[in-house]
Amino acid sequence: MPGFQAAYDAVVIGSGPNGLAAAVRVAQAGRSVLVVEAAATPGGGCRSGELTLPGFTHDICSAVHPLGLGSPFFRTLPLERHGLEWIQPDAPLAHPFDDGTAAVLERSVTETGRTLGPDAKRYERLMAPLLPDWEELCAALRAPLRMARYPFGLARFGLKAIRSARGLSDGAFQGGRARALFAGCAAHSFLPPEQSPSAAFGLVLAIAGHAVGWPIPRGGSQRIADALVSYLKSLGGEVVCGHPIRSLDELPPARAVFCDLTPRQVVQIAGDRLPPGYRRQLEAYRYGPGAFKLDYALDGPIPWKAPECARAATVHLGGTRAEIAASERAVWRGTVSETPYVLAVQPSLFDPTRAPAGKHTVWAYCHVPNGYPGDMTGRIEAQIERFAPGFRDRILARSVLSPAGLERHNANYIGGDINGGVQDWAQMFFRPVPRPLPWTTPLPYLYLCSASTPPGGGVHGMGGYYAAEAALRRGL
Repeated sequence: MPGFQAAYDAVVIGSGPNGLAAAVRVAQAGRSVLVVEAAATPGGGCRSGELTLPGFTHDICSAVHPLGLGSPFFRTLPLERHGLEWIQPDAPLAHPFDDGTAAVLERSVTETGRTLGPDAKRYERLMAPLLPDWEELCAALRAPLRMARYPFGLARFGLKAIRSARGLSDGAFQGGRARALFAGCAAHSFLPPEQSPSAAFGLVLAIAGHAVGWPIPRGGSQRIADALVSYLKSLGGEVVCGHPIRSLDELPPARAVFCDLTPRQVVQIAGDRLPPGYRRQLEAYRYGPGAFKLDYALDGPIPWKAPECARAATVHLGGTRAEIAASERAVWRGTVSETPYVLAVQPSLFDPTRAPAGKHTVWAYCHVPNGYPGDMTGRIEAQIERFAPGFRDRILARSVLSPAGLERHNANYIGGDINGGVQDWAQMFFRPVPRPLPWTTPLPYLYLCSASTPPGGGVHGMGGYYAAEAALRRGL
């Protein structure tokens, strides 16, 4: 590759949070490392840009980062000294209802319960015993395969997490407000609410809200990637953008190659180097539903009927648990709901750098079948308008990213799948294939480190960290 040294200890393909985490860990060990990124800017799912109008900064992919702040690896890095500043909205989450009220996931378990009507004490009984497990959960993220082999090591969490979201909330709650709030959290799994382990996703996100909040980075999610790149360069690492890799033959010589890529892309670039059996396993990897995303420039804040929504990092627009369940089931049947479950974020309420004075940005998406070719703009906007009458009147401009558009921005989002593959029991711990160390491959120099490896989706960098640790233990 012109302009770079003849050989490296490690080359990383892809500069998402996992790829950058792998590069940082390798550089910390004193090894030379090069990161090669196809896009013009680093970051993968952590990129920001002016998608609508000049002066409006939008997060192209991820926006709110409870697992970023809680990441066991990122917490050890001096990212604040490299420009990363976290902003904590007053409340992690709000879930509005048609009557103009909202259930709110507050930092306090008790305060959250007070928004849940008859389930206030039941919510406390469910969540309060789990909150001290947060650090142990983070430790489990450091060793996900151990968690897979001993799922009851975290007994209080594990006995609840193995259930479906519907099963857990049926047993824990009696009223609709708590059941709807938990359904919205669990739906981040992209799994139907009747399917295990959807409850685990809901519990982890709720516990994270109480333990570390649902923060946003000042200036946009790009700041996470920029801080990782800055720290990597301080360790002597190199990053080159605008260089798509179509074959391993295009890389400079290296003792190890890390792929922040999904299985389909690994097959494309590794070709016949992969043993036939392993290649067939990668080709059989299952991708999940996609996302249909909208970004808005607004002439004012969203006019929520429930004022609590203006305090929250994220707003779940789904109405009742039954509506959320119907929306998620429709996606798995290959269709879409007329009233989709929508996730909405208004970063400019908490970060004035995102928009001109008095103006605002909005980030919103819903789940759709993988590769869905239709247009969900009208249905998403109708859901926002349902809980915020007058929203459409404040739109100055919008950006539309279909599943295909998301994949163009980030090639790892196959068919709009932002989770790197289905995260059911079959693909939870041993993704992308069952191996003692799923970050390794039959090729001794080739490692996998994307969200298609444990512990899966989310901006936490742990897949890259594990891949780097595996390589270093092998003598890199």
